[in-house]
Amino acid sequence: MLKRTDMMPWVVQGLADNGGKTHFIEVAKHIWANHRPEIEASGDFLYKWQYEMRWAADQLAQDKILLRHGHTGIWELN
Repeated sequence: MLKRTDMMPWVVQGLADNGGKTHFIEVAKHIWANHRPEIEASGDFLYKWQYEMRWAADQLAQDKILLRHGHTGIWELN
């Protein structure tokens, strides 16, 4: 069963694979493309994984690993 903390390295990898800076939608697409079977097999997590992705981004921002560019939706690795 997936936990919200499992999303943190997925977010980092999604950013890294998109040049270190991209819109959060591209991160979501990357996670779905690379982890869809795990997400689909994780029960109710399937219905909230995008919320959990944003929670992971909050944690990464608090840890100064991720930067957000205002309300543009752009995330960047620090």
